[in-house]
Amino acid sequence: MIRHRPSGSGHPYSDDTEQRSPVQPVAGEPLRIGARTSADVDAVTLELRIDQGAVREVPLDRVARSSRGQAVDGGHLASAQARTARSAGGWEVVLDAPEAGSAIEYRLVALADDRPQATRWFRTRSAGWRPASDGELQVDGSAVEVDPAGVAVLDDGERIHRIRFSLPLQPGEHVTGFGERYDALDHRGETLDSVVFEQYKSQGEHRRTYLPMPFAHVIGGEGWGFHVRTSRRVWFDVGRSRDDRLAVEAEVDAAPGERSILSLGLYAGPPTAVLEAFVAETGRPEALPDWVFGLWASGNEWNTQAEVERQMALHREHRIPVRNVVIEAWSDEKTFTIFRDAECTVREDGAPMRLGDFTFPAEGAWPDPKGMVDDLHAHDVRVHLWQIPLMKLRPHPTGQAAADARAAIEAGVLIRETAPGGELRPYRNRGWWFPLSLMPDLTDERAAEWWTEKRRYLVEEIGIDGFKTDGGEHAWGEGLVYLDGSTGAESNNRFPVAYAAAYGKLLASAGKAPVTFSRAGFTGSGAHGAFWAGDENSTWDALRWSMLAGLSASSCGIVYWGWDIAGFSGPIPDPELYVRAMAASVFVPIMQYHSEFNHHRLPSNDRTPWNIAERFDDPAVIDEVRALVELRERLVPYLAASAERAVSASVPLMRPLCFDHPLDERVWDKPVQWMLGDALLVAPVLEPGAVSWPVYLPAGEWIEARTGARFDGGRVVDVDVVERASVPVFVASQHWEGVRELFG
Repeated sequence: MIRHRPSGSGHPYSDDTEQRSPVQPVAGEPLRIGARTSADVDAVTLELRIDQGAVREVPLDRVARSSRGQAVDGGHLASAQARTARSAGGWEVVLDAPEAGSAIEYRLVALADDRPQATRWFRTRSAGWRPASDGELQVDGSAVEVDPAGVAVLDDGERIHRIRFSLPLQPGEHVTGFGERYDALDHRGETLDSVVFEQYKSQGEHRRTYLPMPFAHVIGGEGWGFHVRTSRRVWFDVGRSRDDRLAVEAEVDAAPGERSILSLGLYAGPPTAVLEAFVAETGRPEALPDWVFGLWASGNEWNTQAEVERQMALHREHRIPVRNVVIEAWSDEKTFTIFRDAECTVREDGAPMRLGDFTFPAEGAWPDPKGMVDDLHAHDVRVHLWQIPLMKLRPHPTGQAAADARAAIEAGVLIRETAPGGELRPYRNRGWWFPLSLMPDLTDERAAEWWTEKRRYLVEEIGIDGFKTDGGEHAWGEGLVYLDGSTGAESNNRFPVAYAAAYGKLLASAGKAPVTFSRAGFTGSGAHGAFWAGDENSTWDALRWSMLAGLSASSCGIVYWGWDIAGFSGPIPDPELYVRAMAASVFVPIMQYHSEFNHHRLPSNDRTPWNIAERFDDPAVIDEVRALVELRERLVPYLAASAERAVSASVPLMRPLCFDHPLDERVWDKPVQWMLGDALLVAPVLEPGAVSWPVYLPAGEWIEARTGARFDGGRVVDVDVVERASVPVFVASQHWEGVRELFG
C-alpha cells in the first residue's frame, strides 16, 4: 500500500507524512512530497514531470511517520495524547519548486516484494510573488496608509493564492485583539494567524485558539484598528520582522486580473470607536437574560438524573446560590438528541421526535427528564444540554443513530469532501475526538433546520433553556465542500459561528432567549450567545492564560465570556488556587465551574466547593465560596445594566484598561487587570502564596471596594490579599455611591 494526499489531513499546524508541503508550491522554495506505505514496502520513487517534459525519477528517503499532528499536541483526550509515536512507514523527498507558472505532475511508486504499486498522477502549479495590480486589494478607510508598492500576490498563472501587504506601526503603539488569545494582551513583536483550532489545554503555551478573528486594535497615538474581511486563513507579523511594520498575508482564490480579491477595513479612533465600527459590520451582540450572570455549575460525572438532583440539592444545603446547570453526559452520545437509556421506536426517516415518542425506564439514568427540569426551574435553576455537531459512526451505529446517519446522507445535509476518484462523499471528521463522524453543514439554512428540529422537543416539551454548543472546530481541510459550493478554505472558520446561530434560532423560535455556550468561534461570533475559554488544566498558568483570553475576546466584541473556574482537567486544584480563581470569576461576565470525566474513580475530581473542602480537609472553602457567590448575586443587576451598554455602545463589559486609558503606557505593565462595567477595576491574584498584590490605578480617584480607602490614580498600590477569597477591586469614585452597598 502507498498513500499520498496533497493536502494531508488539514491540520493547520503540522504536516502529515503523506502530504505535499507547502500544498501550494512556491518558486525557488523547498517543496516536500511525502508518502505513507505499508510495512512491506522497500523503496519509493517519485516520478516527476515539469511542463510536459520528460519524466524524472527521484528516490524518496524513509522518515518517521506522523499523522494529524499528534506528535505535536496529542489531540483532545488524554488517551489520544498517548498515541503520539507511529510505526515506520513514512517516506519523503525535498525539491526546489520550479519557476512560477510551471505545471507540475507527479506520482509515487512503491516497490514491495518486487511488485510496484503506484498512486494516481497529481497535478499542481508553481506560484511566484509579483506586485499586485491596481484594485486587487480593496482598502476601505484612511486611518493609516497602505503602501501600494508593498502589496504583492502569489500567482501561478492561473490562480492567485495569497495576497500580502503591510501596515505602519509607530513607536509606542500596542496591538491587541485577534480574537480570543491566551498568551499576551499586546501582540507587538509576535507572529500569529487566524484559523479555528482545537488546542486541548496549554493554549497560552502553544499560542493557538478556538476563537480567532482577523481583527485588531492599534492603541496609542491617534488610535486605529483593522479588519481583514475574509473567512480564510490570515497570517500576521506584528512588528516581529520589522518593528515599524505589521505584515499581513491572507489566503485568497482568484483569477489573475480580478479586482477586489481581498477587502481591508481600516477604522480610526479610540478602541470603543474601532470596536463599534467592527461590530456594526460583523454583527451586534444580543442582550441575554439576567440569569446568565448567576453561577453556572457542571461536572462530566453528573451523568444521571439522580446525580444532577443530588448536586443541586448540595448547593441548596450549603446555601450556595446556583442559577444554571450544564448537563454534559446526558445523551446516548450517538444521536445527541436522546437521553441515555430512553426507549423509542426507530424512526427510519430520521424525522424529529416528540417527548411522547420516548419511554424513560424507572431504572434508567434519566427516569423523568421533564420532571427533573420542572423541579430545577422551581428552584430558579436553568438547564443547558451539551451538544456536538457530529454524527458518530464509531463504533458502528445502530438504532436511531444509524437511521439518522442514513437520513442525513439521503437528505443531503452533510459537509462533503472530494474522494480520490473525484466524486463527492460525506466528510468524515479527521480530528481525534469522535473520529470519522459525519458533520452537518450548519452554515446552510435547510441543513441547520434539519439538525435543530430534532432537538425541538428538548426545548418546547422538556423545557431546556440553552445548549452548550461544544466542538465547533471539527471541520478540517481546505478541500471540504459545503452545500453552497464553498470550500473548507472559505467556510471552516465560518462553521462555529453558524453552529451557535442555528441553536440560538431554535431557542428563539420557541420563545426563549438564544443562550448558547460555545468555545469555538470566528468573526461574527459576538452576536451569538456566550463563550468559555475551552479546556484547561487546574494550574496557575491556566488561570493567567484564561484571563488574557477573556480580555482579548472582549476586545473583539464577545460580551458574555467565562472559563472553567480553576481549570476542569488534571489534578484537582488546591484550595488556594480554587478560591483565588473563584474570587476572580466573580468579576468576569460568566461565572462557571466544570470538571472532566474521571470514570467515577475515587476520590472524586469534581470541582464543587464541598469536594475541594473534603479532598483537602479544608471546610473554610465552602464558606469562602458561599460569600463569593453571594457577592456575585448582588452584582447581577450591575452586570446586566453594564451588558446592555456593552451591546448598545460597544463598551466591553470586561475590558482591558487600555480601552479607557489608551494613552497611558503603564496599563500595559499590568495586562491582567480590567474594568468590569464603568465602575469596577479588577486585579485578580495570579500567583500562589501572595499576601499583597500590586495594582496599577490609572488617572482619577479610586476607592478600594473592601475598605473604602481612597487613592489618587497614576500609581501602583499594594493591596492586602492575605485572605485567599479577597480580590483587589477598586471603584471609580464617581460611581461609588451607586455600588458601595454591593460590597457590604
